Amino acid sequence: MEKRITIDTEYITLGQFLKLAELIQSGGMAKWFLSEHAVFVNGEQDQRRGRKLRVGDKVEIEENGAFIISDEE
Repeated sequence: MEKRITIDTEYITLGQFLKLAELIQSGGMAKWFLSEHAVFVNGEQDQRRGRKLRVGDKVEIEENGAFIISDEE
């Protein structure tokens, strides 16, 4: 089951997503998290904390599950 992460802006960055998904406590932890975990955005591995995520994007993180970016709850 995919968890929904709701945004009310055009996009969020991968670093912001990690905080919204409660995978990290602060934005400063994003670089470390991305270096320690395999993160896939729409099926492609991506380690850039500035990567823009838009509604409909799917983020998969090994051992943490799958998330979908949504504009409604």
